Amino acid sequence: MTLKYGLFLPQGFTHELAGFQDPVEAYETLTHLAQTADQSGYDSVWISDHFLTAPPSQNMVFECWTMAAALARDTKRVRIGQMVTGNSYRNPALQAKMASTLDVISHGRLNFGIGAGWYEPDYHAYGYPFLDGPERLRQLQEALQVILAMWTQEEATFEGKYYQIRGAINQPKGVQRPHIPMMIAGGGEQVTLKLVARYGDACNVSGDLSTLKRKFAILKQHCETVVRDYESIHRTALTLCIIGETDEQARAQVPDWAGAVFPGDVGSYGLIGTPETIRQRLTAYEEAGVQGLVISFLDATHLDEIRQFAQTFIS
Repeated sequence: MTLKYGLFLPQGFTHELAGFQDPVEAYETLTHLAQTADQSGYDSVWISDHFLTAPPSQNMVFECWTMAAALARDTKRVRIGQMVTGNSYRNPALQAKMASTLDVISHGRLNFGIGAGWYEPDYHAYGYPFLDGPERLRQLQEALQVILAMWTQEEATFEGKYYQIRGAINQPKGVQRPHIPMMIAGGGEQVTLKLVARYGDACNVSGDLSTLKRKFAILKQHCETVVRDYESIHRTALTLCIIGETDEQARAQVPDWAGAVFPGDVGSYGLIGTPETIRQRLTAYEEAGVQGLVISFLDATHLDEIRQFAQTFIS
C-alpha cells in the first residue's frame, strides 16, 4: 500500500488568514498553494465548509463551494475535495447538482466530502436550526440517498421525513462513473461508520493510531453486515505536520488551536518531529490501515514546508 497525500488549504476557519487585509491577496495565496500542491505531487487539496472562524471573529473565511469551483480552474491534476460539506447548509438535491457541475468544471477531479455538521456558531449566525446530533445524523442519512439518486437516476424520486424529491432531473450528472466518489467524514461507531459502509466510497477519521485501528475494525464489521467489500472504501485521516530539527522543537510548536481540530495529543501521533520521526509515523499510519492523509501545516499560507514535505516524502 502506498499512501496518498492531500493538502488541507488554509481557508480561514482557524484564523489562518488573519494576517491578510486584502481579500484578493488572500484568495491568490490560496490558489497559489493549490497550484503548488498540484505541481509537487500531492494527490488532492481540501477545503472546509464553514462561514465563521473558530472562535467567531471578523477574520475572513472563504465559502467552500465557490472556492472549490475556482480551484478547479486554477489547477490541472490535483483532486479537489471538501473536508467536509455541512449537510444542513444546503438542500441535498441542490448540493448534488452543485457537485455534478463542479465535477464537469474540474474534468472529473471532485472528491465529494460530506458530514452531519457540527459547528454551532455557523448555524446560529446564519439562521439554520441547530438540531441535536442524532437528528442531524438522520438528516444526513436521507441526504446521502437523495444525492446518490440525483447522481444515478434519470428522474430521481425520494420521500423522506426531511427531504422529498419528485422526478428531479440532474443533467449533467458529472464526469466520473458510476458517480462522483462520496467521502463521509466522522468516526461515530454506531451511526456514521454504518453510513460509510452503506453509502460511502471513502471515509475520514481523526485520532491517534489505536483509535484509527479501532474505527477501521468497526467499519469492517459494518461492511460485513451490509455485505460490502471493506477494501472498496478508501480510508483517510486528518493530521498535522510540523517538521523540526529535533522532535522537541517540533512538538513545542503545536498551536493552541490544535485540540479543537485534532483529538488528544496530536504531538504524539501527528507528522511532528524530524524527517526520520515523520517517516516512522507515515509507516505507522499505513500499518493502522490509513490509505490517504489530509495534511494541515503549521504555517499554512507559506510554501516552504509544503514543498519540503513533497520533496522529502512524496517525490
